[in-house]
Amino acid sequence: MEWNNLFYVLLGAIVGSFLNVCIVRLPREESILFPRSRCRACQTPLPFFDLIPIVSYLWLWGRCRYCDERISPEYPIVEGLTAFFAWVTFDEFGFNATGISYFFFISSLIVVTFIDLHHRIIPDTISIGGIVLGFLLSFYFLPIHYLDSLFGILLGGGLLLLLAYGYFKAPKREGMGGGDIKLAAMIGAYLGYKNIFVVLMVSSVLGSLWGLSLVLFKKQNLKQAIPYGPFLAAAAAITLFYGEHILYFLGY
Repeated sequence: MEWNNLFYVLLGAIVGSFLNVCIVRLPREESILFPRSRCRACQTPLPFFDLIPIVSYLWLWGRCRYCDERISPEYPIVEGLTAFFAWVTFDEFGFNATGISYFFFISSLIVVTFIDLHHRIIPDTISIGGIVLGFLLSFYFLPIHYLDSLFGILLGGGLLLLLAYGYFKAPKREGMGGGDIKLAAMIGAYLGYKNIFVVLMVSSVLGSLWGLSLVLFKKQNLKQAIPYGPFLAAAAAITLFYGEHILYFLGY
């Protein structure tokens, strides 16, 4: 691995550690800055050497050194995932304003994914803030025109709003939350109106495959709610790197 890629990985792991704080605290409406990190079981403040991304988890064998309570493996997973995306994002777009903008976008998607999996919510702080930020970045730093971003916002949110309304009117029950609609609008702000169609198509495929797998393994039926945010986030990440290839394959 080249030195610059190693730097991207280390930077991503450090950011991933902060994302873990966001994932835990944002749904609780707690400050993401204060107080300092502590064990969720015994509430003991953690020293810096217990907060080294991935390394500390492995060194402690996944347990708190003070109360021996098991630490969720989600922490190193988030750190490793963020490190990977830092690597591929900066390698693809460069360590510049565009690369940093898209890495921030990917980081937001990671936070959204794990919060939605745990709590079935998508914080407005991320989605609405992301809509505004993505649109502003499109003026200078994103490789799309600001009108592409604006139409992406309108199409992303608007199409999911129509789908949610149609789903509600047919079986008379809510099938998609407002958080998903705002997340789609945020994705449209960063990726533009053409790519939002790719995101919706890919997310539908991913969601259908996951739902079918749950039915086949008899874990739940199709009438039970499945959080859609993670599929939108995964589809957005795929589209960020392969959207042009998918559009070309579809003849656009």
